[in-house]
Amino acid sequence: MTMGKPKIFVLDTNIILHDHKAIRKFQDNDLVIPIAVIEELDKFKKGNDALSFNARGFMRDIDRLTEGKLFGKEGVPIGGRLGNIKIEPNHPFPDNLKDLFKDDIQDHRILATAIWVRDNNPDRKVALVTKDINLRMKSKAAGMVAQDYLTDRIDEGKVEEAEKEVITMELKPEILQKLAYGQDTAIRWQDAFQKEPKPNQMYKFRWDGKEGEIICARFNVNDGKIHLVKSLSAVGIRPRNEEQKLALDACLNPDIDLVSLTGGAGTGKTLLALASAIEQADDYDQIILSRPAVTLGNQDIGFLPGDQKQKMSPYLQPLMDNFNVIKSQFRPSSKEALKLEGMLKDEKLLITPLAYIRGRSLGKCFFIVDEAQNLTPHEIKTIITRAGKGTKMVFTGDIFQIDQPYLDQWSNGLTHLNEKMTGQKVFQHVFLRKGERSELSELAAKLL
Repeated sequence: MTMGKPKIFVLDTNIILHDHKAIRKFQDNDLVIPIAVIEELDKFKKGNDALSFNARGFMRDIDRLTEGKLFGKEGVPIGGRLGNIKIEPNHPFPDNLKDLFKDDIQDHRILATAIWVRDNNPDRKVALVTKDINLRMKSKAAGMVAQDYLTDRIDEGKVEEAEKEVITMELKPEILQKLAYGQDTAIRWQDAFQKEPKPNQMYKFRWDGKEGEIICARFNVNDGKIHLVKSLSAVGIRPRNEEQKLALDACLNPDIDLVSLTGGAGTGKTLLALASAIEQADDYDQIILSRPAVTLGNQDIGFLPGDQKQKMSPYLQPLMDNFNVIKSQFRPSSKEALKLEGMLKDEKLLITPLAYIRGRSLGKCFFIVDEAQNLTPHEIKTIITRAGKGTKMVFTGDIFQIDQPYLDQWSNGLTHLNEKMTGQKVFQHVFLRKGERSELSELAAKLL
C-alpha cells in the first residue's frame, strides 16, 4: 500500500442525517456516497424536523459543488484543501460474499458498494463510516473496515469529569464561619485557594477536621468571590439534597443564561427547572417547556389516533406531570392554583413539541428543553442560537438513557454542550446524583 495517499471514506445515510456538514470534516481524505444513500435521503426531503433539515442541507451542498460538473472517476473537489467527493452507483457483493446476506435492503447495498470501492482501490485505505452499530458488525463480518463518526464525540474521560464538577473539600473553621454566617456570606477566592477557580465552580465545604454540616458555595467571577448557596425555594418546591440546592440556585440566578441539569430518573431535573421558571414568571414574557417529540424523524407518531395535538400528547404528558406536581401543593380553588391554570390557558406557560420551535426567535423567554440527551450537537446549537435578549435556557436530561439510535453518552448534544460551554460565565452545569422521587424508585435505580 502506497504511504501518504489520502484515505477513502464511504459514508452511510445516518452520517448525513446526523450532521449535514460532515463532508467537510474528513480533512484531505476522499469521500464516497453510495447512490443508496441518496435514495434514502430522498425520503427525508420533506418535513420540519432536524433530519429533514440535514437531508436538504446536504443535497443543496452537493448540488452547489457539482454545478456544471460530472463526478467522473475521481469525483469533484470539496474545496478548502479538502478531498474529493463522489456519488457511486450501487454495486453487487463479490462472488465470495453473495450468499452472506439474504435480504436486499439499503444497508446491504451500501456495504456492497463500500466493498467494491475498497477492492477497486487496492493502494488506498478504505473504511465505511456509519453510526449504525449493526451495520458496523455486518461490515466487519464481511471483512470490511467500519468505524463510527467520531468528529463530535467527546472524550470518555471528559464525560466522567463533568459528573465531578462539584468539588468537595474542607476549609478552616474561621474561613467557613465567614462564608456561612458572615455579613456578606462570601469570601475572596484568595482566602481559600492559590489559583482562581473557573467561572461558576461549585463547592461542598466541610468544617476542617469535623464531620457534619455541608456548606454549598459557588464562585462568582464577576466579583471574584465565593458565595454561599443558600437553601432557596420556588413556588413551594424545596431542594432535598446539596446538588438540588445548587441546581435551583443556578436556575434562579439571573446572571446565568444557560443551565444544564443532568442525572438519572427521579433526581428532580425537570421539576426544579419548571418551578424556578414559574417563580420568575414576572421577569419573562413566556415560559416554554419542550422536549423532542420523537426519536427519529416524525414517522413514529402516524399510528396514533387524533389530530396533531392529540398525537403529540403522549410525548408531552411527562411535562404536564411536573406541572401538576407543582399545582398539587395548592388547594384547587386557591389563588396560586388559579394563577397556574391561567398561565397555561393564556399560554404564558407553553408546553410544546420541540419541532414547533424551529424558526422562532425566543426573546425574553424562559426556555426548558427536557430529554435533551436525545438531541444532536447541531440541534443543541440550533436551539441556543434562537435565544434573544433576556432569554434563559435550561437543558435537562440523562446521558445514560438515550433513545436516539445513533447517539451515545459521548456524542449526544447534551454532553457536547457541557464540554464546550464549561468555563463560560453565563453557563452552569449540575449533575444530580440522588433520586428523590421515592424510596422505591431510588432502590430500583441502584439494584435493578
